[in-house]
Amino acid sequence: MTDLHETAHGTDKATSNPLMVHSVEKAFRVLFAFRPDQEELSLSEIAEQTGLNKSAAQRFIHSLCELGFLIRSPSTRRYSLSHRCLSLGYLYASSNTLISRAMPYMMHLSQSTEETVNLTLLDGPEVIFVSRYLSRHMLNTDVVVGSRLPAFCTAPGLAMLASLPEEEADALLEASDLHPFTQSTIWQPDEIRAELARIRRDGYAVAVEQIYPGDLSIAAAVRNSSGRPVAAISVGSSLMRTSAENGRSTYAPLVMAAAHKMSETPNLKRG
Repeated sequence: MTDLHETAHGTDKATSNPLMVHSVEKAFRVLFAFRPDQEELSLSEIAEQTGLNKSAAQRFIHSLCELGFLIRSPSTRRYSLSHRCLSLGYLYASSNTLISRAMPYMMHLSQSTEETVNLTLLDGPEVIFVSRYLSRHMLNTDVVVGSRLPAFCTAPGLAMLASLPEEEADALLEASDLHPFTQSTIWQPDEIRAELARIRRDGYAVAVEQIYPGDLSIAAAVRNSSGRPVAAISVGSSLMRTSAENGRSTYAPLVMAAAHKMSETPNLKRG
């Protein structure tokens, strides 16, 4: 999948595709110009970030406003995403069989552990959170459905990378922006490969303070009938509530059991 955040100014791949409807691609460029730290944008800012000239940007903005996906502030004349954008997420989540099939296993894990339970997909070198059951003990709310994180330093990402053929995992690592987020981040390629080997041996991944201080995550890959990972299910906790050792001994068997049960589901497809 093409990352529209990275293709704001277009790509050779997009321009060389004879089936690509470029006006659609440009409209999505406008929508993806908005980010958590850029809630409102002016016409000039949208034009700059998308690589469109002002005239073209204005036409796409007007069309998206008419369709209800953008709104314009009368006082600031700046634009922001509208609540209608949520409709796309709702349609995806409500029609996705992988999410619906995961629901009972996620609910059981949530009740058994009283921790946050996540369902994630691998999208290139990143994981995307597609379903979450939050714990009442959850302190970090930065991650929501739709959030993306690097695969190389998250338990779900590592679990899915370890389930891929080694050459595919290596290609995704090469496409990753490898750098430390905390002092505990495993980010050197050789160290990541060693961690993937351990995950293949043990059947689950553990990430301790790899992105967020105090964060603990245990994950296992959900596989289809061909053995390829289609998702990962994980339990997230805090080191204030449990230790990494207790997470391995208590949560890992539960997470692996849930992933195994989900993997037995007939005709399981990636979301």
